[in-house]
Amino acid sequence: MVCLCCIVPAEVLERLSKDESLEPAHRRRVALDAVLTRNANELRAHVTERTRLIASLGIAPAAGAATAAITVADCHHGMTLPGTPIPNPSNSSDVSAKNAAVEAKGVYDFYHTIFGRNSIDDMGMTIASSIHYGQLYNNAFWNGTQMAYGDGDNQIFVDFTKGNDVIGHELTHGVTQYSLQLDYVNEAGGLNESTSDVFGSMFRQWQAGQDVTQADWLIGKDIMGPTALQRGYTCLRDMSNPGAAHCLAKQPFKYADYHDGMDPHYSSGIPNYAFYKAAAAIGGKSWEKTGQVWYKALTTSGSQPNIKMKEFANITRKLAQTLYAADPHVAAGVDGGWNAVGL
Repeated sequence: MVCLCCIVPAEVLERLSKDESLEPAHRRRVALDAVLTRNANELRAHVTERTRLIASLGIAPAAGAATAAITVADCHHGMTLPGTPIPNPSNSSDVSAKNAAVEAKGVYDFYHTIFGRNSIDDMGMTIASSIHYGQLYNNAFWNGTQMAYGDGDNQIFVDFTKGNDVIGHELTHGVTQYSLQLDYVNEAGGLNESTSDVFGSMFRQWQAGQDVTQADWLIGKDIMGPTALQRGYTCLRDMSNPGAAHCLAKQPFKYADYHDGMDPHYSSGIPNYAFYKAAAAIGGKSWEKTGQVWYKALTTSGSQPNIKMKEFANITRKLAQTLYAADPHVAAGVDGGWNAVGL
């Protein structure tokens, strides 16, 4: 199994590579990015399998750090990871280095403050990032052990470290790797991508102090380049309106439109919309109640690599009833969210 868990779907890059309104050199560049996106994360698949194997053998993890170290390295536009370490990256004059360090620490603080989690693995795992990956590379990814960020081509996409939701999204792939351990195919794959969108969006809202009515629910808003914006694309995805024309990667949001083999970046629109509808119905700040239900479903259900969307939906329904027994409005909101997508 190859996990294609970059933030930008390969299909989007392939579509752009055939767009004759773009310069030929740019189309060739995007076509190469599509190939790299389809192949870059084979290592992550192996690392995920190793994580699952260790858990299945009952091997006790070594004592973790009390808090996570944050490291950043510079690939100098090459593709060898991790690259050259950058000392004190949070104060670097390189904006990408500073963004990567500050936002990684922000994701750590979000998970620790809101959910009581100690880093990606809940054991104080170092959060390592590499910047300036590749030549104008149009993507960012978690490879199973660390983050890598491209600079973007400054036409369709800009520097991927500019998107705090992108960083939250990709690091959540790591959290999933150490919890529910979802595969990256069929329904589990859609849930894998959705979980990252959900927590990436919550992280963005948490940093902005927004409630569910103030949030725009867009994924990738801050990485869209001038050419994309001129064409009316304001984001990669919109959790509140997955099929909207302003999404570069429009998604279905009804389970009736799902089929096996669908790219997880698209099938994730179904649980994405369910979370949005649940959060909107429950109200307040998404991480206060709705997010707590999703986090418990992700981290207390054991390894379920092939879980179906309906199974995950029912776990959240039960958790909403248990966690908020005195507030049936929460369970009603979660139930209504899943009903809205046909689950």
